[in-house]
Amino acid sequence: MQRIPCVLMRGGTSKGPVFHAWDLPPKVEERDEMLINLMGSGHELEIDGIGGGSPQTSKVAIVSPSLHPDADVDYLFVQVMVAQRRVDTAPNCGNMLCAVGPFAIEQGLVKAQQGKTLVRIRNLNTDTLVTSLVDTPDGVVNYEGDATIDGVPGSAAPIHVTFLDAVGSKTGQLFPTGQVRDVFDGIEVTCIDMAMPMMLVEAASLGKTGAETPAQLDADSELLQRLESLRRQAGLAMGLGDVSDKVIPKPVLISRPQHGGTLQVRYFMPHNCHRALAITGSIGLATACVSPDSVAARLLGESVLQLTEVRLEHPSGAIDVALSRSGPDGTLQASVVRTARRLFSGFVYVANAQRLAG
Repeated sequence: MQRIPCVLMRGGTSKGPVFHAWDLPPKVEERDEMLINLMGSGHELEIDGIGGGSPQTSKVAIVSPSLHPDADVDYLFVQVMVAQRRVDTAPNCGNMLCAVGPFAIEQGLVKAQQGKTLVRIRNLNTDTLVTSLVDTPDGVVNYEGDATIDGVPGSAAPIHVTFLDAVGSKTGQLFPTGQVRDVFDGIEVTCIDMAMPMMLVEAASLGKTGAETPAQLDADSELLQRLESLRRQAGLAMGLGDVSDKVIPKPVLISRPQHGGTLQVRYFMPHNCHRALAITGSIGLATACVSPDSVAARLLGESVLQLTEVRLEHPSGAIDVALSRSGPDGTLQASVVRTARRLFSGFVYVANAQRLAG
């Protein structure tokens, strides 16, 4: 058995191990196989590993010093599939990203400052830059505070995360099909790439209210088949190729808010409905709300186009996204407040030889 230094952390509404890149094999194939084994991938409960048996708890963050002039650390996100023995490194994960700042400070990759410490992060999945402002009174990471986020019990210290250049994270364009709206299978959708490639569709066009629980949506096999058909067509139109074995683009059902927010959403990952909402997904959804002629803007009306803060209702509550523009070209930036927690640190053990799922 090999033992690998590991810190298990909650980041936002996700949870997973965080590693130094130098503690993992340098070859991608060997690294991925190791992650599959240590997480227990290939079994619905991930019973023989440290994965939690859910896409939200089967995530890995890999952190290393950055050579980029505008970043302190590099962050690679790895989505480890639960029932299948494979990984996907195409998307970013904004929730696990929330754990990167505290990890980098506590591991000595970034020097803590008095009061608050700004950690500049380059996401390797999308080659985008993010800043994370971490609470560090007396030069020590503080996890305790009064900030709350829906989907996580209790309160914690706030972490302010700002996406600096998230437009066209994987495709190079905000609307990669060249249109704000497209039609697939007779259904109108918006394909958008802001922090995360997504396909937005009004819930009512698929016979749903948009207020269904994740369990109800996951049990609707006909809906899942229709969403997957739309998603595959969207993937081709967005220049992502055959996305059958990819987790992007993410399909999202949108509807009018029920609890005073801006928009109600049901976000898929891509074949199960998220119990809350991905941070990267929230960035793209907020952007869609203020984008003229998108399915979100058409659903909500023109008044939404002037918003500087968007509140997105999800199955566990809501998340607020602040929008601003910077630079001479008015580049759109988005910020969220999240929390994180260090759960344990030590070693994770993994077999040297490849094991078959049992």
